[in-house]
Amino acid sequence: MAVDVKGINEKVEKESGVIARIRGEVHRVIVGQEALVDRLLMALLCNNHVLIEGVPGLAKTLSVTTLARLLQATFQRIQFTPDLLPADVVGTLIYSPKTGEFTVKRGPIFANIILADEINRAPAKVQSALLEAMQERQVTIGDETFRLDDPFMVMATQNPIEQEGTYPLPEAQVDRFMLKLKVSYPAKAQERQILDKMATTRPTLAVEPVIAPADTVRLRALSDEIFMDDKIKDYIVDLVNATREPGAYKLDVASLIRYGASPRATIYLTMASKANALIEGRGYVTPQDVKSVAMDVMRHRVIVTYEAEAEEKTSEDVIAKILETVEVP
Repeated sequence: MAVDVKGINEKVEKESGVIARIRGEVHRVIVGQEALVDRLLMALLCNNHVLIEGVPGLAKTLSVTTLARLLQATFQRIQFTPDLLPADVVGTLIYSPKTGEFTVKRGPIFANIILADEINRAPAKVQSALLEAMQERQVTIGDETFRLDDPFMVMATQNPIEQEGTYPLPEAQVDRFMLKLKVSYPAKAQERQILDKMATTRPTLAVEPVIAPADTVRLRALSDEIFMDDKIKDYIVDLVNATREPGAYKLDVASLIRYGASPRATIYLTMASKANALIEGRGYVTPQDVKSVAMDVMRHRVIVTYEAEAEEKTSEDVIAKILETVEVP
């Protein structure tokens, strides 16, 4: 069946103004961090979740809260601490002595956008409390199951593992996040702008709402329509398969990889590439779209060996080598 790429391009052109307004409003508050803002928007278009890693003070939390205000969506921030309990996240049953019955008290997970702040400050049992909500879009309290609102999106921030008082996230938990972003320090010129904007007791953080939840659903549907050629699909499969069978692609990294990327990597790489094309104002995916999102999709899905750690090689080194080697269509 022929695909009307021209028609898709026209739809994208109509919606490009909305995306430009979202970007513009965010940057009224956030200086720099263009990649972070675009990736948050990408996750929103893909109806998925983001894990953001970086040292404190790099505007991770501010970026998420600003985006939530733009979307006119319900928002909850959960500050993860070592004494947090699963019930503090999803909710619990409360006993009433008067009636002799239990009633459900819903937790902060019942919102459109959840900011799980410093998620690796809490132990694994609390981190795991998010699993059902993130994957199944539902929560079970007692013997009742509750559907979560649409859209539902978890944006989690974490400090690097080597910082004191943090817990590594379980691999099953990490794999639920579509993207893992690493936020670095701003450039010198950007830091000067941050000084001018934020070094006051009353910084200007006001933004104008741009879209409603219904508009978010419409943009997600358009992202799904973005055209992807079969050669691009094969390229995505090759990239993911190269993490499992590097020898088949003449890569000498087999000794560095303990586990390759899961099938979620294939799914999310496809969705993220389409969303990137939409953000860039195109109705079709190019190989560059795939390459630009591959690191964020796969860095937390390729598990390196002890040998790689001894050689100070990370999953990012492995993925970079794969991106350089696998033939581009």
